[in-house]
Amino acid sequence: MNAIQITQVGAPQVLQLRQIDRPSCNNDQAIIDVNIAGVNYIDIYHRLGKYPVKLPYIPGVEGVGTIAELGSDVPFDLKIGARVGWVMASGGYAENAAIPAKTLIPIPDDIKDEDAVALLLQGMTAHYLSRDTYEIKPGDTAVVHSGAGGVGLLLIRYIKSLGANVIATASTPEKQAIARAAGADLAIGYQDFAQHVKDFTNGKGANAIYDGVGKDTFDEGIKALARRGTLAVFGAASGQVSPIEIMKISAGSIYLTRPTLADYVVERSELLQRANAVFEAFRSGAMQVKIGGRYPLAHAAGAHAELEGRKTSGKLILQVR
Repeated sequence: MNAIQITQVGAPQVLQLRQIDRPSCNNDQAIIDVNIAGVNYIDIYHRLGKYPVKLPYIPGVEGVGTIAELGSDVPFDLKIGARVGWVMASGGYAENAAIPAKTLIPIPDDIKDEDAVALLLQGMTAHYLSRDTYEIKPGDTAVVHSGAGGVGLLLIRYIKSLGANVIATASTPEKQAIARAAGADLAIGYQDFAQHVKDFTNGKGANAIYDGVGKDTFDEGIKALARRGTLAVFGAASGQVSPIEIMKISAGSIYLTRPTLADYVVERSELLQRANAVFEAFRSGAMQVKIGGRYPLAHAAGAHAELEGRKTSGKLILQVR
């Protein structure tokens, strides 16, 4: 089968298209004929070795396809030929992937493959952040960093549907316009954003900041929060946040968290409930998908370079078949 395989960590060029053997199926797995793979920042971390992986390695923690083979010990709701997606198992940058069956999500007939890929990891991330990490309430003000990115656009739209105000940050006027079109009440650059947040909220600050940028926005984010506000650092596009002294977050008694999706979909029932909530939000218009780039499998390196260089908006996908 065709697959993108990494044999050493490094720049996008280490993503090489190779012919390798089709994976075998363990008892608790399913073999998926992959149609589309999502491209996410975690794939970049794996490629760079920031999140160590065993080499050789096939990236891609998210994809959609059909079940070609099932192990003997799988959930009862799965069958061969079913269309499914996944968000927490690697191997998506390939024509076939062996995925733990308990992590597979049935895709409803009315959800297209590329919409499903855009909604799974990023949509469920937007959902847990705004419903669980800090539960958005009507009248709240939330800051969404990287407002023109895949998670950012979903967050903006969803937070607005919950009755809150959204301040989005983005690196260029063009990306700020994309964030405003998604529903942001204010779209600004990163420079001195805390003062803009304070001005917008009449000095109060934001109830929540959803930060996928990390190092470059962290200190300013602390200054932008309201009393007892929540800073949720769910990504590190600019690098990991440096260790901090606990007293740095004492002013205003703010809450600091580094959440990950895996801890919000621990049980299969929770995974399916959250995925179905996201699909319903998509149907109602509370979440909208923007595909920012479609790439053939062989051009995975180009997709990584553009995502890493912050040259894109919306969701990037690899069309495997």
